[in-house]
Amino acid sequence: MAMQLSKELMDSIVLALLAQEDLYGYVLTKSVQDVFAVSESTMYPVLRRIKEKDWVTTYDEPYEGRNRRYYQITDAGRSALAEFQTDWQQFQGKVNAILTEEAQHDDGQ
Repeated sequence: MAMQLSKELMDSIVLALLAQEDLYGYVLTKSVQDVFAVSESTMYPVLRRIKEKDWVTTYDEPYEGRNRRYYQITDAGRSALAEFQTDWQQFQGKVNAILTEEAQHDDGQ
């Protein structure tokens, strides 16, 4: 079963990666794709959305005659990430409680 990632989860995943280091679009996309099945066409709207919210800034670096656009998390982005992480812990706990309870019922407990 494939689960869909919400916009909020996509935003938080990208912010978490950018909290580790500045990345350009291609590497950022590949980093997410290493874990989740997302298309490049999914990633760029995420990047635009979090930039509009001032959670990231961009800067260009020349590379082999072209520019690479790097994304850098802002203080507002770090705050948003911390809030996402808190929300995720609460959400995960609730889901695990239900799934664990269901598993216990299936085991005859």
